[in-house]
Amino acid sequence: MRMASKDKQGIEKNKHFVRSVEFAFQGIKTVFQEERNMRKHVLFGSLAILAGFIFQLSQIEWLWLLLAVFLVLVVEIINTIFENVVDMVTEFHFHPIGKKVKDMAAGAVLLTALFASLIGAILFLPKIYQLIFR
Repeated sequence: MRMASKDKQGIEKNKHFVRSVEFAFQGIKTVFQEERNMRKHVLFGSLAILAGFIFQLSQIEWLWLLLAVFLVLVVEIINTIFENVVDMVTEFHFHPIGKKVKDMAAGAVLLTALFASLIGAILFLPKIYQLIFR
């Protein structure tokens, strides 16, 4: 007989796939509603995807574009997690280690956004140049 997984308080953990997916979507909805930067990332990612359709990207170009877009979204979610954990632990009071954690997480988002911008430039600038100077 299989035993249910229990946490430290003896409460059975959720093992139902559908419920897990619902919780995951709730997390994405929460970060989208509460984080202005996430909404900006979604907007810019959507514009990049629209540009991909307009410029008829190849399959490999689509893979790079989608990797860049989704990587930014995932890292923004992770950044938000770090911010929330630091705020919870410090009870919204300044702490130098908390600041370092938040700064490093923000740096990860910045690097990922720069990577996505580089991918966008590599994919779209030659196509825009060709369109203008045909």
